[in-house]
Amino acid sequence: MENAEVVIKVRDNGPYKITGPVTVVDADGQAFALPDEPVALCRCGHSQTKPFCDASHRAAGFDSCERAGAR
Repeated sequence: MENAEVVIKVRDNGPYKITGPVTVVDADGQAFALPDEPVALCRCGHSQTKPFCDASHRAAGFDSCERAGAR
């Protein structure tokens, strides 16, 4: 899986969904233990499991639908 592609998908009104081999580290450089499946990172700021998404964006009414061509 050394040359596998990493894809970060911006989900409408939700988290960043990351597929592919990634390492997420904290401010001290310590790696989080990650499952062998896609990872969802919070972008609403309401998750109780930051930096990971716990679906709190739904109750918070997070609204964000960016598109790449809209710069």
